[in-house]
Amino acid sequence: MKRNQMFIAGVAGSIFVALVLCAGVALGAGRGSAKLIIGGAHIAIDYGRPALQGRDMLKQLQPGQLWRIGANAPTTLETDKALDFGGTIVPKGKHILLARLDEPGKWTLVFSTKSVFDYDPSAKVAEVPLTFREVGDSLELVDIQLKNENDTGWLEIGWGKMRLSTSFKVF
Repeated sequence: MKRNQMFIAGVAGSIFVALVLCAGVALGAGRGSAKLIIGGAHIAIDYGRPALQGRDMLKQLQPGQLWRIGANAPTTLETDKALDFGGTIVPKGKHILLARLDEPGKWTLVFSTKSVFDYDPSAKVAEVPLTFREVGDSLELVDIQLKNENDTGWLEIGWGKMRLSTSFKVF
């Protein structure tokens, strides 16, 4: 009888694990990463990939509100050299990325030492303006990309029909 109970417990456990994994995929709970080597700098972004699930991302935030960019663990950018975002220098190291909706169509990227849940103004390392575009194709999962175009780095954040981007140089 114990053998049957162990078998049933094992099957039930396997089914539970499979359901949790399927739910994680359906909810977009996985992690994403973007990496770039440019100007001798190694840059990496690690982020959660939540799913829209029918929501309208552009209506989720109110002006002045911070968005944590992703899900679960904070979205981080790590660089081994300082980066210049149009005159705003972000020092080398590991920084938490947040985005702030300043007004409809106007966004700011915030480099912080604290997550959105613990944020206070003293945690701000730097702020840079983001270019906002609304596109026709919708992304179900958050997507962050790093690109090199003629020795200029580009960081793009996409979710739903929203695309936020900024350029940088290695300092």
